[in-house]
Amino acid sequence: MITIDFSKAQAITKDRLRAERTPLLAAQDVVFQRALESNGDTAAVVAEKQRLRDVTKLVDTCTTLDELRVLSCAAPVVASVVEPVVEPVVEPVVEPIVEGEA
Repeated sequence: MITIDFSKAQAITKDRLRAERTPLLAAQDVVFQRALESNGDTAAVVAEKQRLRDVTKLVDTCTTLDELRVLSCAAPVVASVVEPVVEPVVEPVVEPIVEGEA
């Protein structure tokens, strides 16, 4: 019978998340530096970097392996940012009937 050491599973998950977030933090560093150079707003970058740092804390709240598996550094989808998909309206082409044509 296979037994799983949950504390080791948590440690492995933290390591996976750290590896996943490393390039994301580096990308945010570039965005932050560019914002500083152009006197832009850095609040969103700071918030995202903090979210990435805090992602490993979520591991401690998990109680099952399934919860550990789904943890990711991917940014959550914000409903207000997602625009609805609008299908284009296609009008039928109606050609006039000319008398004498058949």
